[in-house]
Amino acid sequence: MTKFTLYLAMAISLIAGKVSAQDTTFELKVKLIANKIDAITKEEKEALKVEIEEVNKQLEAGTITKAQADEKKLQLAETRSKNIETRVGQAQEELKDLVKQKVDGKLKEDYRRKFSITFWDGGPKDDEGYKKYRDSINNNRSERRTTSQFVFAAGVNNLVTNKAVAGSDYRYWGSHFYEWGFTSNTRLMKNNNLLHLKCGMSVMYNNLRPTDNRYFVTNGSQTNLETAPMNLRDSRFRNVYVTAPVHLEFDFTKTQTNAEGKRLFRSHESVRFGIGGYAGFRVKSKQILKYSEDGHNVTVKEKGGFNTEDFIYGVSTYIGYGETSLYLKYDLNPLFKDNAVKQNNISLGIRFDLN
Repeated sequence: MTKFTLYLAMAISLIAGKVSAQDTTFELKVKLIANKIDAITKEEKEALKVEIEEVNKQLEAGTITKAQADEKKLQLAETRSKNIETRVGQAQEELKDLVKQKVDGKLKEDYRRKFSITFWDGGPKDDEGYKKYRDSINNNRSERRTTSQFVFAAGVNNLVTNKAVAGSDYRYWGSHFYEWGFTSNTRLMKNNNLLHLKCGMSVMYNNLRPTDNRYFVTNGSQTNLETAPMNLRDSRFRNVYVTAPVHLEFDFTKTQTNAEGKRLFRSHESVRFGIGGYAGFRVKSKQILKYSEDGHNVTVKEKGGFNTEDFIYGVSTYIGYGETSLYLKYDLNPLFKDNAVKQNNISLGIRFDLN
């Protein structure tokens, strides 16, 4: 099963009602992975801060020059960045495996009681005790105008050429995207739950797989698709971005009233619709080619600019129910700077906003 097929199967199951988006076991495990990703990022950043301070001390003591200090800082930053990518990548694999288990029906109800002990200090949860605990958490969240969510999205990715995706040079099912990040959700009106402003930070992975045994070749200022001299088992072009998304969200979750008559403003419990955009910068571009030669499997990884735009900006929208929604994003700037034919990236998939 390909990565995209996995998420497509998840989407179909959700739409058909075969998989509950509110299933406790699934949601709690996803949130655990989200916490792990957040902890990894903070840990590596804190480690980098300590290392930079040590370099500054060496500079002040005169044991190294400013040029040497700048070079050390750059090397340390690159090392920590690679650490984050590697460790977060492992967490992402756990998340993909979890989704696959969900789709395959391997998450059983028996695990629900066992897993919940980690998140509730009241011991194994009886129905009444856990209900009170859950309600107390929800009530506390309802009192806050601003909450936070972990965002994960995945789906298909392609390029719009001459205002159309039809007849694309890239595989529809093989080209995919991933996005993960964190967002803050602020209720805009004090006594009305409809309008929310969502701002955050995301890492986007946009992948393209050319058709007809082709790969990207840079010719001066142009980046073209050319037929490979060997039979390619895989040809993939990946661009990674760090972006700041902003959305105006319409949340139709009904306002509730507790036993004391206090109004509770909850979110992500009904139909939601968001519209907005994003802006950011490119972290790296990589082309991966796989083929066989003299009975050996060969993998070639080529890093470079490929004449791609260093900055990215676009529009995005989503609509869904609860924490799950259908997600569409479109880059307003072309992928390649000076190509004769302008091509803009477009992505469609499933998005999870997990409280």
